[in-house]
Formats: sequence, structure tokens, C-alpha cells
Amino acid sequence: MFKNLVITSFLGLVAIILGAFGAHALKEILSASELQSFNTAVRYQIYHVLVLFFVNTYSGFSLQQKNTVSYLLFIGILFFSGSIYAIQLTPITAKSIWFVTPLGGLFFIFAWFTLLISFLKKALHK
Repeated sequence: MFKNLVITSFLGLVAIILGAFGAHALKEILSASELQSFNTAVRYQIYHVLVLFFVNTYSGFSLQQKNTVSYLLFIGILFFSGSIYAIQLTPITAKSIWFVTPLGGLFFIFAWFTLLISFLKKALHK
């Protein structure tokens, strides 16, 4: 569990740094559309870092549930936000990695679905 919190903290730190970088350094470099895309990556990373923090500190989840959701969200952040960062900050084009961003979104969906099932099971067993 502490490993998940270390990774979560690191991802939160990176999101804040990238958000500040985008707000200050990239506004003169990227077009409005590109900056909006970059900011979407930062927002989704922050949202899911907050979920990771909740999941890994919530006592109602087993270690297996925490790990499952955490890995799904870690991969989702890496693929979704990471691919957008790569497209906006490197010569990599969206055409060349078109499948990575939606694949990250799919991992987010799997994580949220896993959370939904966990909470439904808890509700039905009360």
C-alpha cells in the first residue's frame, strides 16, 4: 500500500509541475488548441491522483482491491496523460500513437468500473 502512495505522490508532484510548466512556459510555444490538450492531460492526471489517494487510504478496501484499482489508474495516467504530453512536447504525432490515449481512457474506465463493483458489493452485503 505504501508503494502505491509513493507512486501516487510522485504522480501528483509531476502533475503540479507540468501544470505550472504549461501555464507559464508553454503558453508562448503551443497553440491554444495544443495548450488545451496539454491541460486536459494535467487535469485527468490530477483527478486520478486524487482517486488514487482516496483508494489507498480508504480502510474499506482490501489490499488486492487497492492494488487492482491503483494499477489500472497508474496505467491509465501513463497512457492517457503520458501520450498527450508526448504529442505536445515531442516530435511524436497523434497519428503515430493514436491508439494510446483511448487505451489509457479504457484503463480509467476499468478502474472506475472496479470501484463501482466494489461499492455495490459492499452495499448489497449490508
